[in-house]
Amino acid sequence: MDNEKQITVTSPLLPPLDELIPCLRDIWERKWLTNNGHYHQLLEKALAEYLKVPYISLFTNGTLPLITALQALRITGEVITTPYSFVATTHSLWWNGIKPVFVDIEPETCNIDPEKIEAAITPKTTAIMPVHVYGKPCDTVRIQEIADKYGLKMIYDAAHAFGVEVNGKSVLEAGDMSTLSFHATKVYNTVEGGALVCHDGQTKQRIDYLKNFGFAGETTVIAPGINGKMDEVRAAYGLLNLKQVDAAIEARRQVAVRYREELKNVPGIRVMEDMPGVRHNYSYFPIFVNAERYGMTRDELYTRMKERNVLGRRYFYPLISEFSTYRGLDSARPENLPVAHKVADSVICLPMYSGLEREEVERVWDCIVKCWVG
Repeated sequence: MDNEKQITVTSPLLPPLDELIPCLRDIWERKWLTNNGHYHQLLEKALAEYLKVPYISLFTNGTLPLITALQALRITGEVITTPYSFVATTHSLWWNGIKPVFVDIEPETCNIDPEKIEAAITPKTTAIMPVHVYGKPCDTVRIQEIADKYGLKMIYDAAHAFGVEVNGKSVLEAGDMSTLSFHATKVYNTVEGGALVCHDGQTKQRIDYLKNFGFAGETTVIAPGINGKMDEVRAAYGLLNLKQVDAAIEARRQVAVRYREELKNVPGIRVMEDMPGVRHNYSYFPIFVNAERYGMTRDELYTRMKERNVLGRRYFYPLISEFSTYRGLDSARPENLPVAHKVADSVICLPMYSGLEREEVERVWDCIVKCWVG
C-alpha cells in the first residue's frame, strides 16, 4: 500500500462553520425544528429561483421524492426505465408495486436510448422514468414525443443534474416531474436531502400533503402519505451551501479540464466531453477502459489505483438488472442490454470534488498513465 495520503472519490461541500453556528442559534431560539419552518421556506424559495423552476418541494432524502412522484401521478402497472443507475431509481417503483421494464442505453451519454423505448411499451405501461446519468441531459425532446404519442407520464430522476441547463433552460423543466438528491456526495448537498420539482401549484400542494402523512389540515387526511419532511437544521445548512455552489461547480470544471487534457492520448481510455449548449455541473468524471487497447482490465486498473491510495468507483456496476430483485425480469436479460453491460464493465469514476488539490489531480491521472506504461 502506498504511503501517500488517500484520495477519496468524493468529498462533501461544507458550509463555513462560523456561518452555520449563528443559524443554529436562531433555530434554537425559534424552537421550530421541522414541519415547514422558517429555513425550510427560505430554502424552497431560494432553490426555485436558482434552479429556474416554478415549484419545488423539499424532502429528507433523494429517494422519497421518487416514491412520492409515482404516488402523486398515480402511476401503476409498468414503467420503462434504465438499468444503468443507482438502485433507488427502480426501488422506488418496486415500493409502489410497479414493475420496472429495462431498456438499453446510449454508449456516448450512458442515458436511456430513446430509440429502444417504443418496443418496450405494452398496454400496462403508464410512465417512463429516465435518469440524467452523471448530469448529462437525456434527449428530453425525443422521449417526450414518445410519451405524448402513447399518453405516458414522464418522471426524470435528476439526482445528478443539479443546476444543469440546456440552452439556458433548466433540465428540470422536462417531463411531468423531476427529482433531485441532496446527499452528501452530490454537487450540492444538505447532508441528506432531496426535492421534487413540478410545474403547477395544485400538484405541489398534493406533493406537500403526501410528504406530511397525507394531512391537508389539522384533522383531515386526504391520502396515505409518508413522512418526507426536511428539518430546519439541514435547510439552514442548504441555504449556506447554495451561496458557494457556483464556485464549487467551477472548481469541478477545472478538474475535469485537467483530466481530459492529460488522459486524451492514453490508448484505451475514453472520457466524456461536454455537450454543446449544456451548462454542466461536473458531478462525476467517468472513464471507460478498453482492456485490449489499454493493456489491463477495468478491475485491474481499479485495484492498481486503490494500491496507490487513489479511490475510484465503478459507478454503475453491477447493473440494477443484475441484482437478485430484478434479474428474473424478462427485460433484465443481458442480451436485451448489451450496451449497458459493456459500459458497466468498463467504467471507473475518478475522484471529483471542488476541494481536490492540483497535486492530487496530478496523482490521479499520473496513476492511470503509469499503469498504462507499465
